[in-house]
Amino acid sequence: MRILLLGEYSNVHNTLAEGLRQLGHDVTVASNGDFWKDYPRDIDLARRPGKIGGIRLMAKVCSLLPRWRDYDVVQLINPMFLELKAERIFPIYKYLRRHNRKMVLGAYGMDWYWVNECTYNKPLRYSDFNIGDHVRTDEAAVREQRDWLNTAKGRLNQMIAADSDGIVTGLYEYQVCYEPYFPQKTQFIPYPIKVQAGLEPAGSAALPIKLFIGISKGRSVYKGTDIMLKAAEAVRQRHPDRLELIKVEGIPFDLYQRMLDGCDVLMDQLYSYTPAMNALLAMSKGIICIGGGEPENYDILGETELRPIINVEPSYESVCRQLEQFVLHPERIPDLKRQSTEYVRRHHDYLKVARQYEAFYQQL
Repeated sequence: MRILLLGEYSNVHNTLAEGLRQLGHDVTVASNGDFWKDYPRDIDLARRPGKIGGIRLMAKVCSLLPRWRDYDVVQLINPMFLELKAERIFPIYKYLRRHNRKMVLGAYGMDWYWVNECTYNKPLRYSDFNIGDHVRTDEAAVREQRDWLNTAKGRLNQMIAADSDGIVTGLYEYQVCYEPYFPQKTQFIPYPIKVQAGLEPAGSAALPIKLFIGISKGRSVYKGTDIMLKAAEAVRQRHPDRLELIKVEGIPFDLYQRMLDGCDVLMDQLYSYTPAMNALLAMSKGIICIGGGEPENYDILGETELRPIINVEPSYESVCRQLEQFVLHPERIPDLKRQSTEYVRRHHDYLKVARQYEAFYQQL
């Protein structure tokens, strides 16, 4: 198959492309590299700042459109798959629909269905937009609601979702937001991770335990990193000989990976039920994740044995409690490291995931 993957989110499309090429498919990735993360791509769609940057990107896309024809599958990372206003993307999508065989929408992150469902219908006990029946009111959450609800971006999302041939969800959370609307064409497929060959986690952990926390620019409160960081600093103060804290913010993917190597544990996404690409990458290296590991995460994967993730509820007290228990009982570390790598190999190996995408595309 000829496959065009448009847009990027946390290396999903680049990794998927590697797997699909291994299976013999002709794959092109066109993206902005996910902003500062700068993931690899075949066609660079990064936008320069300002109005001139938008004009140049629009001109570049228009020049590329004749080459984006006659694909068997075009998959979009998000309804906002280009750094352009939604109003500009409507005609681009319609062109792609008209000149290609099948259109697939990725449900991998922020979009109308995620915002709307978590704000109003609340299918999850907690999320980026609700804690129980309470709707979050912090600035970042409100900004996303204003951005997607009753806007052109929201209408674009709803149009593409209804018009597309298939919708792929990457996490349990996104599945429960899309499936009620599109039960016949929504398919959950785990995120792809390229596991390093021959990598085995260390058999034991020497003190101090190295804790890694990555801070996303402008999204610390929204993702709960502020609470996680505060809890980590409190536990480190109580156990300075047992815990070392490594903080990074807004760095390219290659440097991020190098700094992550050699750490024992990663804190990631307080309001998540599931590990996403950042946590899965760490787990593939034998690094333990403190974050989203709710029962629903294991259920959707059909996993009944492994429990590698230290699950936390969305509160400072829960993070402190779980982290302190982890620090006080380092004997748990070798088994959790082993389970982490096995979990990724079992469910997220990029070739296994690519085969699932291949089957999904073929059944369209």
